[in-house]
Amino acid sequence: MSSPVLPLTWHLARSSGRRGLQSQLLAAGAAAVGAFVLLVMIAACVGSSTRADRTTWRTPAAAPAGAATAVQALTTTYVRHQPVTMVSLARLPGRGDTPAPPGLRAFPHDGEVYVSPALAALIRDLPAAQLSDRLPKPAGGASYGTIGAAGLASPDELVAVIGRAPTDPAVSPAAEGGNFYDEGQTARAKIAGFSGSGESMFAGADRQAAPLGAVLLVMPVVVLASAAGRLGAARREQRLAALRLAGATPRQILAMTAAEAAAVGTAGALTGALAYVVLLPALAEIPYGVGTWYTRELWVGLPWLAAVVAGLTVLLTVSAVSMLRQVATSPLGVAQQADPRRTRMIRLVLFAAALGYIMLSSHGKMTNRQMIVLLCLFYGAFWLFGPWVVDRLGRIAGRFARRPATLLAARRLSDDPRGAWRTVSGLVLAGFVAGFFSVSQLDIGFAQHPDQVALSTETAAGARHMAPEVRALLDRAGIKAEVTTVDGDIDTVLLGNTGVVAHVSGGPSQVDAAVTALAPAGKGLFPISQDYVSASDDTITDRISTVSIATLVLSFFVATASAGLTAAANVLDRRRVYGLLRLSGTPLKVLDRARVRETALPLAALAGGTTAMGVFGAMQLNEEAGAAVNGSGALQLAVCVTLGALAMLAAISGSRPLLRRVTANPTQTVD
Repeated sequence: MSSPVLPLTWHLARSSGRRGLQSQLLAAGAAAVGAFVLLVMIAACVGSSTRADRTTWRTPAAAPAGAATAVQALTTTYVRHQPVTMVSLARLPGRGDTPAPPGLRAFPHDGEVYVSPALAALIRDLPAAQLSDRLPKPAGGASYGTIGAAGLASPDELVAVIGRAPTDPAVSPAAEGGNFYDEGQTARAKIAGFSGSGESMFAGADRQAAPLGAVLLVMPVVVLASAAGRLGAARREQRLAALRLAGATPRQILAMTAAEAAAVGTAGALTGALAYVVLLPALAEIPYGVGTWYTRELWVGLPWLAAVVAGLTVLLTVSAVSMLRQVATSPLGVAQQADPRRTRMIRLVLFAAALGYIMLSSHGKMTNRQMIVLLCLFYGAFWLFGPWVVDRLGRIAGRFARRPATLLAARRLSDDPRGAWRTVSGLVLAGFVAGFFSVSQLDIGFAQHPDQVALSTETAAGARHMAPEVRALLDRAGIKAEVTTVDGDIDTVLLGNTGVVAHVSGGPSQVDAAVTALAPAGKGLFPISQDYVSASDDTITDRISTVSIATLVLSFFVATASAGLTAAANVLDRRRVYGLLRLSGTPLKVLDRARVRETALPLAALAGGTTAMGVFGAMQLNEEAGAAVNGSGALQLAVCVTLGALAMLAAISGSRPLLRRVTANPTQTVD
């Protein structure tokens, strides 16, 4: 005998009417939003890792003695505060052939110059004295060659590959650098191929920062999917309780709920996945780190796509099934709506224990895995603690309420604290993200010298010998600058190293021209500017800032979607209660105010706690990095919290027309 579960589930879904269809569409919409956000963040992680791998060929990997066939030197210069990566290559005489570097068809001969499309465009836009004169002119008056996508991490990267003679200073031992700020920007070695493993400093920072945003966004998405599984829960409970009283077994009830939730979750998650696929070209135009993306880099692959769809479907299904414990054990109580759903004191005890463990474990240096575990524990602790706070808040507000709307809101909070918590949980947890990123912008504290261009020397005598040449080169280029020699002075761009410093007047364009003019004096290394010295710190700060903005926007977007969907579903679930209140003479305005206060009260009480925890976590991060606290963090935090609260209230107000419709004719809608 075949099981009646699926036919009965299909029959009940079809006969649920317009309001049942609305709940299902809301749940599918939530699953779609969750799938889209997760796939975008996974794509950012996968894409940043892929393009970091595509930069490893630029850092030379030393070949065994006697096996080298060429010399490779990496150096970095800056124009308009943008890094320009230059790779110089020279064949060693009497050695075998060297394979072509990625993005080129053949190993470049002496005098051949290849540039990325973005660098070629910049060369056309800027005067030669500011950029193109830093590159050798192609042999025989030929034009620049083009580096293909295989050698680039981004369409926006500025990269040049230059063929040199083995005696050229650009590939000499002096091109290795040696100061601490050369690390990751300058390197030299004899090579036999391009199998290096040292990724670009800039693309590597992209790879490291992207997972942070993904981890912080997982919990808001989980909250959204969990809320989606509970959409229409009250109506479903009533319907299934009636079936249970009519003779259906608990297993059949659970199977029916799982089948319906799985179908809705799968449809919604597939819709979100389809939106991600369709929008891939548009997503590739969003810059991150080294620039925009090649579209193929953001394709996560079918395994990840299937995992996200399946994971959200399972989460939504489990969430829906977990609501049926009372239906299975006490269907009569559910049918009579006799379940006050109180919370227990054990939630407070577990929360305090988890919080104490987090605070004790957060001191000292932590690995990425430890940070993720503590973050998940924090989210779990607040997820457990939230309903308890909402329950107590409802009881306190009900005791001191002086207005009908406040009294109604307090009763709803204490009658269904878990449901009220689900409405605000997204923004409450997003408050942690806002608090974390508002003060986590690193400020290492080095003095900035944007008007200085310098050349490093080994000795003070060498600096005095080089100073006249520097003055002559600057005078020949028509650049006004004050040239001094320094030895141990940390208040210069050389940070205590010995060399010659030119204080350039005229702004960034003149600084770029000075770098170009002094390039011949560098003997293989470009002059040092503030951009070069602070590149490592600035790159980390920029990536954290970018990830923080993206995470904040997506967190508040997910939280707002979760609140709006939950508020709309609550109106549908409580249409019987709202109808009875309208019949008793309660004005519609009072009901709407009660809905808003039902959200505002727990939001004000709980969001402050998570935000404070986010600030604490950021301060710990800054302490580990030896950085100062971001001074503008308070303003940024206030703006984030204000915008988040306004977005939440706007999302809840969006269901006001639905409330008006379900209470428009109470004599017909009351069961």
